[in-house]
Amino acid sequence: MATGSDNASRTEVAIAILYREGQFLMQLRDDYPNIIYPGHWGFFGGHLEPGESPEMGVRRELLEEIGYCPPILTLFSRRDNLHPTRPGYVTRHVYYGQLGVELQNLILGEGFDLDLLTPEDIRRGDRYSTRIQQVRPLCPPHQQILLDFMESREGIGSWGSGIQDWGSEIGDQTG
Repeated sequence: MATGSDNASRTEVAIAILYREGQFLMQLRDDYPNIIYPGHWGFFGGHLEPGESPEMGVRRELLEEIGYCPPILTLFSRRDNLHPTRPGYVTRHVYYGQLGVELQNLILGEGFDLDLLTPEDIRRGDRYSTRIQQVRPLCPPHQQILLDFMESREGIGSWGSGIQDWGSEIGDQTG
């Protein structure tokens, strides 16, 4: 984990793990060559605006990207890594919350597709999109974040029978 203090070369993003009935909501990113991990499954969220807190940023991004934000979002971790495409670092503020609406009630404002991925999809590292009729990979850092998230909560709920609201059962984690 990087611990550098060079904020001039640091990109900050806030992303959300949204879960429902033992599965995780993810978006199939657009296939534009100028974005990071084009055509990969990833979290909803994005860059922070100047002066915006990570929690404000993730809430804004969720409303922009799917027209929904859970009432309760809890910080899971903050991760500093080398930026995948340019010099510097990316700081990912990772929040989690329960998806309290059905998929058909979400409005996809960014990306090709959205779906609930199973723990098996996450471990395998890919998912079939019915919209584009192709198997696409998960963004590697998002896959690792979800693997860490699932491992940190294995004793709380059964992945096969649904996940309850973890926010009240476990405190914030850093990773």
